[in-house]
Amino acid sequence: MRLMIAGGGGFRVPLVYRALASGAFAGLVSELVLFDVDPARLRAITAVLRAMPESDGRPAGGPTAGGRPAGGPAAGPRSGVRPPAVRSTTSLPEALAGTDLVFAAIRPGGTAGRIHDERVAQDLGLLGQETTGAGGISYALRTIPEMLHLARQMKEFCPDAWLINFTNPAGMVTEALLPVLGRKVIGICDSAGGLVHRAARAAGLPLPDGRLDGVGYFGLNHLGWLYRLESGSQDLLPGLLSNPAALSTFEEGRLFPQRFLQDLGALPNEYLYYYYQQDSAAAAMRAMAQTRGESIHHQQAELYPRLASAGPDAYTLWDAARRSREEGYLAEARTRGEQRDEDDLAGGGYERVALAVMRALAGAGEAQLILNTPNMLPSDPGGGAAPGSTTTEPAIPGLPADAVVEVPCTVTPDGAVPLPQSPPGTEQLTLLRRVKEVERLTARAATHGDRTAAVDAFSRHPLVGSPALGAKLLAGYERAFPPLLELWRG
Repeated sequence: MRLMIAGGGGFRVPLVYRALASGAFAGLVSELVLFDVDPARLRAITAVLRAMPESDGRPAGGPTAGGRPAGGPAAGPRSGVRPPAVRSTTSLPEALAGTDLVFAAIRPGGTAGRIHDERVAQDLGLLGQETTGAGGISYALRTIPEMLHLARQMKEFCPDAWLINFTNPAGMVTEALLPVLGRKVIGICDSAGGLVHRAARAAGLPLPDGRLDGVGYFGLNHLGWLYRLESGSQDLLPGLLSNPAALSTFEEGRLFPQRFLQDLGALPNEYLYYYYQQDSAAAAMRAMAQTRGESIHHQQAELYPRLASAGPDAYTLWDAARRSREEGYLAEARTRGEQRDEDDLAGGGYERVALAVMRALAGAGEAQLILNTPNMLPSDPGGGAAPGSTTTEPAIPGLPADAVVEVPCTVTPDGAVPLPQSPPGTEQLTLLRRVKEVERLTARAATHGDRTAAVDAFSRHPLVGSPALGAKLLAGYERAFPPLLELWRG
């Protein structure tokens, strides 16, 4: 199978390659094509792959840039399984031709753009975060047009290929791509699945990879709740929520007061910290010497040139930077001196979700994963429905059946099928509906060049809630990103 990564010069690409070269996913992909618009970033990341220790899996001779795939004897711990041949290119048609699967993780505007996403909101006294609130809308406005271009190119050069979307904001981008790719696009995120597995371990019920039996989870990307965790006929979640010691063993359990969680009757996704503790989150961000985006931008601006010329030390340099980056994740939610769990610092979450989806699509056995997919339950083939057909019944009651939601799904070669969930509580459903309205306004603005929809999206977001602020936000982002003006004219 041939896999193309759009955003092949991205910082986390070595995690994907490491998983493909050894372990459970070794042998899944025979050829890996890295596509990026920035040749310097491609050179840096291929240098990291070339220097990766053989214990992680490394092709002898390393990847090549814009030429023939790397060859040589098999490497890695699984005897007889070759790591994927790797090549890189800055030509999108060349990268797509003959591809079976596309994994998209692009960042239009780079890390410098993320700084503007955060700072424009912060300068107006609002939460400045990459995917949540005003910053997430700004990110989507410049990302959706680029992803639509990728999807249309896929229809021309690899019409049968699947798109696994990790480009943020993942749910919003996935919904915008549905009119072009239909069921051939699946959105992924490691945040929800990570919450479920951490909570299950804390409750004494570790879940096997690829199974979510007894798990209840509903929401949108970066806005969801774990509400059920069954073992047999017993729901273990109430006991976990009433146990402060158990909650203190994992990140989401520490983010929120124990009494609040017990009254809520659910474990929120970590990004709900920005909703439930909006004022303290915004104040903590303003108190930081630099935003998360500024920290990552400065790190990468210094790191990438060094990687390209580091030779055998490139992997070591990259891995140290990766760990430092993980240590700063969601720092505004932790007290001074509090460290992330060692399991979280080890890395390796989103690529396992992506590759588990790919493996199931390839017919190597179905998997259950929390994914971003339309809210439509499947029809009953026993009732005369065609296999793979859907109903207008929603997986999450109360949300439109055609809306992209984040729920447990079963993945087969026919795609991702959502599993039915319990109705959200009144307050949860109100928040979900409002944010979904904002997501759809944003997609309309980015797809059709509708500036009024963009102002409405900013204005109606729960973390903004003001038409006057909505207008100021868009004006600020237009100054930061002049191409937005061309979007409205186009």
